[in-house]
This record gives sequence, C-alpha cells and structure tokens, in this order.
Amino acid sequence: MRSGSPFVDAGRRIAGWVDSRHTVAFAALAAFLLRLPGLTRPVRADEAGFLLVARAWDPMPDSVYGAYFVDRPPLLIAIFRVSDEIGGPLFIRVLGALACAALVLAAAWTARLVAGERSARWTAVCVAALTTNTVIDAVAVKGELLGLPFVMAGCALALLALRERSVPLAVLAGLSAGIAPHVKQNLFGGLVFAGVLLLVSWAVREIDWRDFTRLAAGGLVGAAVPLVATVAWARSAGVELDVLWYAVGGFRSDAAAVLAVGSPHAPALRAGILLTAGLVAGMLLVIGGFVVHIREEWADGKAVTAATAALLVFDAAALVIGGSYWRDYLFPLLPATALAAALMTRRSNRRGRTMRAVIVGAALSSATCLVGWVVINAAGLQEFHEYDTGVALKAAAEPGDRLVVFGGRADLQLASGMSSPYAHLWSLPMRTLDPDLDELTALVAGPDAPAWVVEWVDFETWSEPGGARLRALVEERYAAHGSGCDDRPVYLRRDLTRAPIEPDCG
Repeated sequence: MRSGSPFVDAGRRIAGWVDSRHTVAFAALAAFLLRLPGLTRPVRADEAGFLLVARAWDPMPDSVYGAYFVDRPPLLIAIFRVSDEIGGPLFIRVLGALACAALVLAAAWTARLVAGERSARWTAVCVAALTTNTVIDAVAVKGELLGLPFVMAGCALALLALRERSVPLAVLAGLSAGIAPHVKQNLFGGLVFAGVLLLVSWAVREIDWRDFTRLAAGGLVGAAVPLVATVAWARSAGVELDVLWYAVGGFRSDAAAVLAVGSPHAPALRAGILLTAGLVAGMLLVIGGFVVHIREEWADGKAVTAATAALLVFDAAALVIGGSYWRDYLFPLLPATALAAALMTRRSNRRGRTMRAVIVGAALSSATCLVGWVVINAAGLQEFHEYDTGVALKAAAEPGDRLVVFGGRADLQLASGMSSPYAHLWSLPMRTLDPDLDELTALVAGPDAPAWVVEWVDFETWSEPGGARLRALVEERYAAHGSGCDDRPVYLRRDLTRAPIEPDCG
C-alpha cells in the first residue's frame, strides 16, 4: 500500500488510538455493539435447534432432553432456555454480544498479567476485531462463543494464582476453566493452559514441589465443581449417567466414524473456506507470528510460552478432529490467539511492530467485512430460504399440525411454529443414530405420522436403500403440496386439507 492511501491512514489512526488509556473499555464496547446487528437476522439452524430442545426439555432415564436429541451439555441448553424466557428467540444474540465483550476484557486482563498495559490494549483490539468479523461469523451464537470468556478468565486466574502462590485463586482458575467444557465439550483449553503453566513452572524451578501440589490440588477442586453439579443434576432429574455421558461425549466418536466414511468433498471445501476466513480475519497471521518466533519467546518466558503453545495445539487438534470445519469453529482458537498477540506486541523491535501491524490489519478487515455485510443485507442479497419456507408453512398449518424436515433444518422447524415428532433436528445425529432411516420410516408409517414433511435434502442422500423406502412410503401416505424455496418438495398427509404453500423467497 502506498503512503497516504486510505488504508494506511486508517491503520495509523488505529495504531494511535490504541495508545489511549480507554482502549480496552472501547474495544469491549465495540465488540458488544458490533455483534448487535445480528438481532436483525433470523435465528440460524443451530440456535434454533438448541432453542427447540430447550423448550421441549423433559429429562428421562434414557434421554437427557426428552423429545429431541442433541450432543451438547445441559448447561448450554439451560442458557438457551433462560435466554428464551427473558427475551425470546433472538435474545441469545444479546448474550453472545455480552460474551464477546467479556472475552475482550478477560483477554486484556490476561495480556496485562503476561506483558503489561500496552499489550493489554493491543490484545483487546485484536480480540474485538476477530469476534466481530463477519468473514468468520458475527451473527450466530453457539456454545463456542458463550464458553470462551470462561476459558480466558481461567487463563488469567491461573497466571495470577501462580504469581501469588494462592490456592483460592487456583480454585477459581479451575472453576472458570472447568465451566467452559460444560458449555461446549471441546473447550478444555483453560485447563490445558493452567496445567502446562504449573508443570513447566515447577520443571524450570520457578516454584517448588510444595507450591506445585497445593496449586494443582486447588485447580482440580475448582474444575471438579461443575462436573459434580452436572452429575448431581442428572441424578436428581432421573437421567442415567451413561445416557448423559453419551450425549456429551460418547456420541462424538460415533459421529466421527460416520463423517469418516462420508464424501470428503464437502468437508474439504469447508476446510478451505475456514482457512481462508482465518487468514482474511488475521487470526492465522497472529498465530503464525507466535509459531515462527516460539524459540525466542521460550527463552524469555518458558512457562507462559509452553502453556500458550499447548493451548494452541490442543484447540487446533480439536478443530481438526471435529471434522466438519464450519467457519465459527475458529472461535475456540481465540484464547491462544490472544496470548500470542500479548506475547508478541510487548516487543519494541521488528517482531513487535509486525504483530501490531497485523492487529491493525485485523481491525481494518473486520470493519471492511462488516460494511460489506451491511450492504449485502440492505440490498436484500442475503437469502434466508429455510426461514422463509418455515414462515409459509406456518401460514398454511393448523393448530396441532406437526412437521418433519428431512435434512435437519431446525431454523425452518422453528419458523413453522410446529413441533417435530422425530427426535433428530440435525442431520448428523440422524445419520449416526438412525442411519437406515428405520425410525423415521416407522414414524411416517405409524399413527403419529406428522401432517407435513419437507424434503429439504433428497431422501436418498445418506442412505440410498433407506431413502428409497422412505420415499415410497411418503408418496403413498402424502401428496405433494407445493414447494418451499429452492423448489424443495413439501408433502401433506393425504387425509388433510390445508391452504397452499406460498413462500416469499426474495
């Protein structure tokens, strides 16, 4: 870029603004405000699914949630339930904005402990930019985003507990870091960071064995509290512990096996998009800077460098093992990114200047992508075909009607206002737990068959024999009743009469 160009001038203004003593507060406020435009967009598929599960929550011995299955911890569903009761379906977006602001503050706190006030300011700007970049996701709110403030606060408390040799602070560090995986299962990074920080501090003789055991015991006690609370809830609600474990842990191995035998093309494409998003947003550049200079960082601070590297490796491995590669899977890398930014921006040499320039670029990227997002949405170019189809079905349905969406579009289901008699609101649980579609076929053939069926994904997509059986049964018991957006077939049971489906798919 030439000197004096708008981008260079904007970068210089950002760099100058970061030196303000109010930078951290402004960055947290910006993270909150720049997530609020999401309130203008319909609820997305995962948000809708968690909301439907929360509304129908009725724990049983053989089911954590009752009518629907979801592979998420009870705390996440409880958050969605409370959010819905406070402000309806979209209020979760407000909680997400608050979580982003809290993450910025926790990241700045951590950076201040690691590298001082200047690094705290730059780290706050970095995290605010990444949490609001639409190229990753500045709209939908899921477990990753809601759990990250607990991960980051756990890192800060672990650093403080080590500095003060304080067992009570170690307990709080373990508690905060231990809450995170009860919001999203793979958010163990805070515990990894704290464990490696303590172990390396002892190994390099920054603390003695007595302090190590005291602090480790305190951290383990704190981390055990949310686990004990979850088990106690399950017992009191009558849920068998093996059922709870399968929902929050065991299912993932079965689902991984299903993903492994599926077509690699879609995951490979999503992985490419994810990497591109991480690069455009600046996250991968921040992480790359830390990786390139890890030897120098190790020489200046072994325990913090090792703990940051362990956190990064753990979260990167969790992302790769997950296998789906949606763009918002980058969010769990934010705590490691914040620590990398903190360590690098404390430098006054070329290394530090380069990292600060990367963060300026991340802020400009976020602003540019947000402007583009606003233009696209203002022009009506953003499609919400699942939502639009659901609204049309709601207009045609009558009280008591129920709907099954084949392909697992919970946003369509929620917009329709109809419940589903089928336990699987997502395609992956359906492919894993009902691979041959026997459960769905029995439902469609039985007395509790839904009034409506939407073929959002072709019946034969994941199981040709099972899909062919289901199609034959649907054609026998149902009649075509128009189509949703993108010409997705809509079927109505033959014994029913309803108004035509007229979706506005603009």
